[in-house]
Amino acid sequence: MSRRGNCYDNATMESFWATLKLELVYRRRFENRAQARSQIFDYIEMFYNRQRAHSALDYHSPVDFEIQNN
Repeated sequence: MSRRGNCYDNATMESFWATLKLELVYRRRFENRAQARSQIFDYIEMFYNRQRAHSALDYHSPVDFEIQNN
């Protein structure tokens, strides 16, 4: 995104990973890697992108934000 060493380069992704871990990973115990992958996929595709309100999007889900702005 910008020059090397810029502290804001990965802020968005670091925030996403922190949210994913806090809301999903730390609250569950997975039996195996396949179950973890499935649960994480479902979290991202079914909840995070479609239902979860994001403060950066004026507390709309990404899907709702896209619909309103297109």
